[in-house]
Amino acid sequence: MYSLFAVSVYSLAAWMITDVLPLDVAESSPMVGTDLLLCALFGGLISGVGSGLTIRFGGAIDGIEVMAVIFAKKLGMTVGTFVMIYNVCLYVLCGFILQSWVLPLYSVVTYMAALKTVDFIVEGIDRSKSAMIITDKAQEITAALTETFETGATIMPARGGYSGTEKTVIYFIVNRFQISRLRTIVHGIDENAFMTITEVADVFHSDTAEESGR
Repeated sequence: MYSLFAVSVYSLAAWMITDVLPLDVAESSPMVGTDLLLCALFGGLISGVGSGLTIRFGGAIDGIEVMAVIFAKKLGMTVGTFVMIYNVCLYVLCGFILQSWVLPLYSVVTYMAALKTVDFIVEGIDRSKSAMIITDKAQEITAALTETFETGATIMPARGGYSGTEKTVIYFIVNRFQISRLRTIVHGIDENAFMTITEVADVFHSDTAEESGR
């Protein structure tokens, strides 16, 4: 229903701007027709803002965005990346068919700008990261992380595949701005700690779960 509403509003607005309202795009944007690179970049930015806001609130503007919302996370990628892959394939095909690569390549640039904008709006500026820390000093690191970031951590026993020695894995969630501080704390306590950091699509927690993690 949200998607149908978004498509209706999009179509109505496009029709009014094109056929009803006395709006001349060339007058509102002096770059139109003269600088294709700027048009591609800012066109992608504007398109990404519209698509990102629509997707963030549960809708989609076209069929590809519907597919992206459904399949992106199942395939382990962001919505913007899914849309980008589809459109790159589409424009490469257009280049072969039209025997001209200028507009298809500028269209790819447009969708690159739109991709980053969509992901920024949908995922947020503070998108979460998960840290897997393998260390011999789990208690000290967990205490330091919990005190610094005021959130819980999960400790899991592990065994070294080559050495066979007992290890401990700490699973911890931070945002992208906290990664540097996390690394400093961990290596300040255990300089031999092994750490990997990966993207997290969604984080769900309750007050009860958070207290249990602590």
